[in-house]
Amino acid sequence: MIDSTCFDVLQRIGLKPSLIHAALLATRFDGAEQLVRISRVERDQLAVHDGHAEFPARALPALLTQLLDQGDSLAVGDWVLAWRNTLGETWVHERLPPLTQLARRLHDGREKVTRVAIVNNVDTALLTMGADLDFNPRRLQRYLALAHISGVAPVVVLTKADLCADLPARQRELAATLPAGVPCVAVNALHDSARAALEPWLAAGQTLVLLGSSGAGKSTLTNTLLGAAVQRTGEARRGDGRGRHTTTARSLHVTPHGACIIDTPGLRTLRLDADEAALDEVFDDIGALAQHCRYRDCRHDDEPGCAVREGVSTERLRSYHKLRREAGRDTLSLRQRQERLALWKSRARHSRLRMAAKRG
Repeated sequence: MIDSTCFDVLQRIGLKPSLIHAALLATRFDGAEQLVRISRVERDQLAVHDGHAEFPARALPALLTQLLDQGDSLAVGDWVLAWRNTLGETWVHERLPPLTQLARRLHDGREKVTRVAIVNNVDTALLTMGADLDFNPRRLQRYLALAHISGVAPVVVLTKADLCADLPARQRELAATLPAGVPCVAVNALHDSARAALEPWLAAGQTLVLLGSSGAGKSTLTNTLLGAAVQRTGEARRGDGRGRHTTTARSLHVTPHGACIIDTPGLRTLRLDADEAALDEVFDDIGALAQHCRYRDCRHDDEPGCAVREGVSTERLRSYHKLRREAGRDTLSLRQRQERLALWKSRARHSRLRMAAKRG
């Protein structure tokens, strides 16, 4: 049986009451196991935290195979049961079902669609975007959709506010694309004022994840929130403001406030693990406005009397169309993808023949 006195300590690093019950039910080895949280994953190597300190661990192959068969994997933020053998090695043998999961889809374009967990068991996603050359409201819509689908509260963090010549203009542009109720905070990630600005989400026992592109200032902000230079940082490229992938692995850290911060590498691509129905829930404002369109089958493209185009920003509508197209492609079977590819090739061939005929 797990020692119940450890639960108070673990609650300081994000343990929820519902997970305590799940841990007690999953206990297998009487008095020989402990509940810990994964703080780092690097290939087959893990680091786990027991509320006092971090130490290395390994996952049993049977657990990894079980999760793989379910299209899942261990991720930073997971709560797991582990036991220590006579050699002093810690082995993880059970993963508690996560309360929330941020996952992205991997698409090889040929035979299968797979998914990978980014982080698990987080309360708030700090969607980080620079106010400099990194500024991209359309890309931010994708991150907002990821948070909404996962049931995680989003907070938009506009970093590098000190480097922006016209910050109010950036904020107005961003406000026009954000869904109602999503907070937006502009900070200088190098300054202690950033910690004060994000204090409402840094309560003890809360878990936050920093998401955004490379060079957005995630690791810099992590260090500021921790009050120590824990994460390596690097300068963005001068030409396009892109980062250099200084952070290579996701890692969990405990702040002086008692909140947990998960820093993540920049994502080169973010394909949402969602179908068209889930996206319609994310863009529920578009669905509500669509009820007032002149035509019942309005595509919100160039049809007259479209209430959606009048009530939603162009950037948000473009994101909606693009994400729905991606979701439609990702849910196609191999045969359907092959048929669609053959159709596109046929259309391209006929187009070339028509152009050749026009040239004589």
